[in-house]
This record gives sequence, structure tokens and C-alpha cells, in this order.
Amino acid sequence: MKHSGHHFIAVFGGAVSGAEAAYQLANRGFRVVVFDQNILPYGKIEDGLPKWHSKLRDKEEQRINEKIDLPNVRFVPGVKLGKDIDFEDIARNWGFTAVILATGAWRDRPLPINGIDQYVNRGLYYQNPFVYWFNHNHEPEFAGEKFDIVDGAAVVGGGLASLDVVKILMIESVQKALAERGHRVDMFTLDRSIAKVLDNLNLSLSDLDLEGCTLYYRRRDIDMPLSSIPTDTPEQLEKAQMVRKKILDNYQKKYLFKFEPCHMPVDKIVEGERLEGIVFRKTKIENNKVEPILGSDVEIRAPLFISSIGSIPEPIPGIPTQGQVFKISNAECCQIEGYDNVFAVGNAVTGRGNINESLKHGREITEEVMDNFLQWQEEDYQSWLRTTESTVESNINAIVDTIKRKKFMPDEVIQNILDKTEVLQKKVGYNGSYSDWVDKNLPVRLETMLENESNTGN
Repeated sequence: MKHSGHHFIAVFGGAVSGAEAAYQLANRGFRVVVFDQNILPYGKIEDGLPKWHSKLRDKEEQRINEKIDLPNVRFVPGVKLGKDIDFEDIARNWGFTAVILATGAWRDRPLPINGIDQYVNRGLYYQNPFVYWFNHNHEPEFAGEKFDIVDGAAVVGGGLASLDVVKILMIESVQKALAERGHRVDMFTLDRSIAKVLDNLNLSLSDLDLEGCTLYYRRRDIDMPLSSIPTDTPEQLEKAQMVRKKILDNYQKKYLFKFEPCHMPVDKIVEGERLEGIVFRKTKIENNKVEPILGSDVEIRAPLFISSIGSIPEPIPGIPTQGQVFKISNAECCQIEGYDNVFAVGNAVTGRGNINESLKHGREITEEVMDNFLQWQEEDYQSWLRTTESTVESNINAIVDTIKRKKFMPDEVIQNILDKTEVLQKKVGYNGSYSDWVDKNLPVRLETMLENESNTGN
């Protein structure tokens, strides 16, 4: 299907891959509407990257700001696809030339034990809401779901996100135990090394009456996906395995948690209405496959279990899925099956949450969509560039004039998109100024609160 001339593109999700898609499109002369389910478009950078990464978070969010705050990008916050607007309606009826899904992976992969989800918040937590709570619980007006930190918790998982969960448990429990003994230590200090903090105070976990948490992983330490080092050759694999082991060792030395490899969850232990334990089956790794060892089951009881085995996209009515990601019919441009104008970028289709991978995927797929689906040729781009040599205000007028003159899109289609998006903007009080919106809605930072407390002597 060939398209020519100017286009209006919808991007759902304004975080790493979505902002990159919007930026690439805007820089090539396309008009873009970025919809985001949250008030700010930062996605997992704000809600899933633990708040001790304060500098990285600020850097990534500033990059997102620069990519969205452009003259031909229209931001629409607080709109959840499948809830506030219907996906099929927007894909087929609003008039967008193309729709790009960068909705991310907000749902936890279910822990593979029959019936265990009925014990959520009764002995079982999942990673995504738990980390969201940790990132925002310091905010004076936080009204979200609250989580209790319990010593001796067990975490099921084995990636970097699992290590984040373990760190949160250890930092929170040690910080509380120290405060009860008159030692006030902030989260950022504990993030650098719990072990050093305790050494400096001549204390140990047992002195604090703490057991610490345990991470259970179905593979070995050398198999943990903790590094992006290539593993194409035996030499590379050996090096990667050494790096993985070293990363885990460093984490354990700094944060004092326990690790149990080759443990696969297979059943639940329930007493009354609570999850009291999980039955783990021991495993061996053969030809890179996890092989359960029959007759090796062990019962692990703990006051709390946290599942951290990965994130998957939330299902959206109208969007087909394959396994736990969106179903695509064209791998080169990640075209969603059943639609000729809908594409997906980032971990909604890759299933991976790495920032650089999401950025790269957003760029590559958007370029593929522009070049081969939208067929926006070099002469179209140069023509658009010639209209953007004056001020920002006249840029917008020049673009609109060019659209009208060339009849790229009917005026009524453009106006329909502008009218409908303006209604959605007004619904949440968005006044059209992206920078003002960010300034008004950026959550209170823990580091700012700590600075203020220090300056006032509290």
C-alpha cells in the first residue's frame, strides 16, 4: 500500500522507544500525536527504574522531553488505549496514516503455578507494582497501593530487575532497623553499599536481627541475563559467564542477600487464605536447557514471596498477541497482524526492557516505516525542510500551508484529529505547553526532600 505526501502519525507511549519514534518522524516533516497513559510520558524510566538511579532517570527524561517538545509533535497525556479510546476506532477511523505502538510492558509475567495469583497481597507480590510503590512512596501526596517490607522474603527471578527487587528489600529493611537503633542513613548511601554502612557502624545483619532475603533462580549464576556481552563464540560465552558471576558476586557483597541457583517454582503451599511457601524443584542445565530433577522438590517457606520473572505488554482489545507480545505479520517493520497501518516498537514486541535496546528498536522500525510503508522520499523531505527555515511559529504555518497546497491530507481529516485530541487534552487540563506541563506535574524527588531536610536541620 503506497502513501505519498504529508502524513499525520499517532504514537502510543512517549517513553524511550515512543519518544524516539516521534522524534524521527518529526525531524522528517511528519505531524505526530503522542498519546500516553500517564500524566508524564516517562514510562518505566519514572516508574520502573529504581529511584536510586536519580542521575540516569533525569538524563533519560530530559532526552524524552527534547524529543517530544517539538513544533509538529502534539502531546496528549492521561489517555489509556483500550479504556479511554478504542484502538480499532483510532486505527481505522480517525484519519491517521499510521499508528505506532510503543506501549511498553507493564504487566508482570505470571508466576507459573496454578492458582497462585489469588494470593496476590496475601503472601505474594509482583515486581511492577512493588517497584512503582518504592519509586513514589516518599511523595507527600502518594495515594497508590502500599507494600510491606518483610525480613526473610524470597524473590523468584534472575535478571537485573530481580536484583533491583532484592536491593529494595535489603535497603528498606536495613534502613528501618538502623533507624530503630538511632542511626539515620538515607537510601542513596545504602545504595552505594549496605555492607560498608554496617562495617562503619561496626554492625552486622544479625546485630540488627535481620536474616536478609533470598533470590531463587531456575538456572545458574553464570546464566543470569546481567550483561549484554555477545555470546556467539565459545570464547565470548565463557567471558560473558565470568562477567555474570562477577556482577552477582558484587551485588551479594554489597547488599548481603542470599542466592539459590537451579530452583524452579512448581507448586504453592497455602495455609488458610495466605501463601506460606513455594515448592521448588531443583534443576540442571543441559545444552542450555533447564532440566527438572525428579524427586528433588524442596518446600521453601517465607513470610513474603515476590515474583520477578519478567514483564509483558498489557492486552489491548483489538490488538492480536502471540505468546506474551504483540503479534506481527511483517518482522522488518513490526507490522501488527490484521492492520496495514499499525506498527509496534520497543519491548511491546521485543519483550526486553533495556533502555538502549528500546531506543535502537524505536529508531530502526520508525525509519523502516517511513522509508518503505509511508514512502516519504528524499525530495519530500527536502521540500519540507525548505519550509522550516524561519521562526518556530512560521514553521508551523509553513507546514500547514504546504499541506493545503499539495492536498497531502484533506483539511477535514487534519481538523478532525486536532479537534479530537484537543478534547482529550482538555479532559486532563493540558494547556498545550509541554514544558509547563512537565514543570507542573513532575513528582517530588527524594533527593530534593533530603536536601531540604538537611538545609533546615531536620
